[in-house]
Amino acid sequence: MTEEITTLIEEVAATWSQVRPPNRPGVIMAGQMAKTVAGFAAEQGRMAFEDEPSGFETALQATKEGTE
Repeated sequence: MTEEITTLIEEVAATWSQVRPPNRPGVIMAGQMAKTVAGFAAEQGRMAFEDEPSGFETALQATKEGTE
């Protein structure tokens, strides 16, 4: 995945800002993002918002100043 992410980052940078990584450290740093991406991908599906939106509203009201 490191090669894939490095290539992807280079392509996105070229598309959006017309630049390429300036040097080898830039390419290495792009490759290091593979672990971060894999970590977020592993959490996908495990984290979810509450089924009932009212739970958030209730918690918000309970934390307002002056509410006891």
